[in-house]
Amino acid sequence: MRTFIAIDLGPDVKRTLSDFLWRMRKLAPQNISWIREPGMHLTLKFLGEVEDERIPSVLTLMNEAAAAVPAFALKFKGTGTFPPQARTPRVLWVGTEEQPAVAGLAERLAAGLERLGFEREERPFRPHLTLGRVRRAYGIQEAVAELEKNRETEFGVTSVTRITLFKSVLKPTGAEYSVLGESPLG
Repeated sequence: MRTFIAIDLGPDVKRTLSDFLWRMRKLAPQNISWIREPGMHLTLKFLGEVEDERIPSVLTLMNEAAAAVPAFALKFKGTGTFPPQARTPRVLWVGTEEQPAVAGLAERLAAGLERLGFEREERPFRPHLTLGRVRRAYGIQEAVAELEKNRETEFGVTSVTRITLFKSVLKPTGAEYSVLGESPLG
């Protein structure tokens, strides 16, 4: 099954981001695959396809990593694209204000998962929430310009008290997520 470990967002931040997405969708409705409110999360580690029998060891590792990090507040701020300032971006995102706890948690997970045989990501960890994935670059200029206008916009704060292992099922209407397990922060 396709899985990832993430921080789920609080309802207030989800509402604020949904309002922003509503405005963004009007600027490029067909050329960008936009996320939906239930799927809003900040991915800490994408695991990819994982066999059912490996899930218990992943959950054990999550519990250990989460227990070592106290609960914290995470502020969502700013917008951008991957690749940054590319003529044709592939991903549109909302960022976070720097929070050492997020990077520390992601590193604990990456190190532990590497010991379990999961490959470490080569790119540095950059906490963000994906707003949309570009399907066709044609007609997205207004949406990209709107992101540029919101590079310093604050979208709210969420209290991070746990991390979640999600299962992701890809469907023509978009990814559907279900919770496989949660680990409380220390």
